[in-house]
Amino acid sequence: MSRLTLIESIFPRMVELRRTFHRYPELAFEEERTALVIMEELRRLDIPFEYGGVGGGIVGKITGQDDGPTIALRADMDGLPGDETTGLPFASVNPGRMHACGHDGHMSMLLGAAAMLKENPPPGRVVLIFQPAEERGGGAKVMIQSGALDRVKAIFGGHVMRQFRVGEIMVAHGTITAQSDKFTIRIRGRGGHGARPHEAVDAVVVAGLLIMAVQTLVSREISPFHPSVVTIGQVQAGTAANVIAEHAVLQGTIRTTERPVRRHIIEGLKRIAKATGALHNAIVDVEISEGYPPVVNTQQEAEIARLAALKVVGQQGLVPIDNPSMGAEDFAYYLKQIPGCYVRFGARREGWENIPLHSPAFDFDEEALKVGAAFFDEVAREAIRAYAQEES
Repeated sequence: MSRLTLIESIFPRMVELRRTFHRYPELAFEEERTALVIMEELRRLDIPFEYGGVGGGIVGKITGQDDGPTIALRADMDGLPGDETTGLPFASVNPGRMHACGHDGHMSMLLGAAAMLKENPPPGRVVLIFQPAEERGGGAKVMIQSGALDRVKAIFGGHVMRQFRVGEIMVAHGTITAQSDKFTIRIRGRGGHGARPHEAVDAVVVAGLLIMAVQTLVSREISPFHPSVVTIGQVQAGTAANVIAEHAVLQGTIRTTERPVRRHIIEGLKRIAKATGALHNAIVDVEISEGYPPVVNTQQEAEIARLAALKVVGQQGLVPIDNPSMGAEDFAYYLKQIPGCYVRFGARREGWENIPLHSPAFDFDEEALKVGAAFFDEVAREAIRAYAQEES
């Protein structure tokens, strides 16, 4: 059976699975029902697997030849907090939870590829990693600790993106996502009556100055050739309209692609916070929580992914990635252990506007499931061929 015929035959099942995942999203480390659906499908395909229980992941294994190279393919399972506004007939029925980042599609793509690989096993082994908690908690580390990468030569993964059309795959080597760090700034002033500000130290005023000042870290201290972002996403202060706030808390994120730039921004954030506190006689503390490291695709594996993409979408569908995304992805933890490549799948239908990931209105064209499944199938075969030739 040709790849095209096989893809068309399994496409209805991929759509069914995607819609089931989408209807019942679960948050990080809570993916119980999601895991049951995946395991049921792997049993149907007669693919053996191991399950780490709720909070863990699923590792399926397709063995075509015991002494051939072992390749891993990864999909993430968790949804996001939020209330869906898509109006889809299969929209989330779990209040405050939705698949706003396409993980429902990633799981369905990998299960589709599993069906293709099972139908015609390659001369090696393929490990199917269904990972919890990509959005928070770094579920990739859970999979690594469980031994999911044992004997694995390289790993491949991908993500749907509505910035690009269905039938396009983005491949590049080097840094493709940013380091993400979280910061918390705690301000302690001196509370007082709103009518007598001279008797107090206003934490809201200090917070306002800091909100504006930290934006100069990127705009005035970092070269425009080094992509960087500092965003304050949460502000908490005050108890009443006529009370000068004694405390304020700012929380935000730092996104960088180079270690020296990251270090400069963190040091600058602490410097500005300390100086602003001294200026207004407030106590300002900065706490940095290290997030996911950058995803750095290795060159050989990016070339393998490029060749696989060419076979699936042709030259016209192969899109280079000129600049790294400032988003973060815990696929980076796998790439700190073994070589690999992370790609992006175009998922926008012709005529659709670009609704970003994590939006409550996010959806993608299900035709992208065919492209993702075909890519995962082909990249596993291409990698096994490449590594087998090196070993011969």
